[in-house]
Amino acid sequence: MHLSRDEEAASVLRSLRQLVHALRATSHAVEDDVGLTGAQLFVLRELAAEPGASIRRLSERTMTDPSSVSAVVARLTERGLVDRRRDPEDGRRSLLSVNKRGQVILERSPEPYQAKLFAALQAIPRQHLRQLHVGLSALLHGSKQSRTSAPLLFEDPPRSRARKKRHG
Repeated sequence: MHLSRDEEAASVLRSLRQLVHALRATSHAVEDDVGLTGAQLFVLRELAAEPGASIRRLSERTMTDPSSVSAVVARLTERGLVDRRRDPEDGRRSLLSVNKRGQVILERSPEPYQAKLFAALQAIPRQHLRQLHVGLSALLHGSKQSRTSAPLLFEDPPRSRARKKRHG
C-alpha cells in the first residue's frame, strides 16, 4: 500500500506529535514526582554516571551546548543536589558531582525519557539515522527554523543579561 504525499506528511506529523507528547508527559510526570524537570533529571543522571565531569564533558554526555548544561547544573546546585569544586590541576575548571541528596532523588526516579530516546536513536541502523538527520534538517529549514543551539528538552534556555533587564 502506497501513501500519498499528504498521507505521508500527516503520518510524519503524527509521529512528531507522539514524540513531543511523550517527552512533555514524562517531563511533567517526573517534575510532579520528584520535583525536577526531565532535563534536570537527565543531567543529574549523566553526572552520576561520570562523577567529577566538567561542564564541557557534561555537555558532550547530554548532547547539548555548554551554556544550557551550565544553567541546569546551576539549578541543581542551588537545590543542593550537585556539589561543585575547583579542579586542583586547573583552577579555572569546576568538577561536578552528585551529592547524597541528589543520589536519593536518582534512586527514586525513572530513567529520563531523553536517555531512552538517545538509546533508541543509537539502535537505529546508521543509514536510517542519516536519513532521519537529513529529513529533520530539511524540515527545520523548510519551517524557517534557524539552526541555533537548542536547550535541553523542556528546559528554559538561560536568559541573557540584556533580556533580563528589559523584562524585569
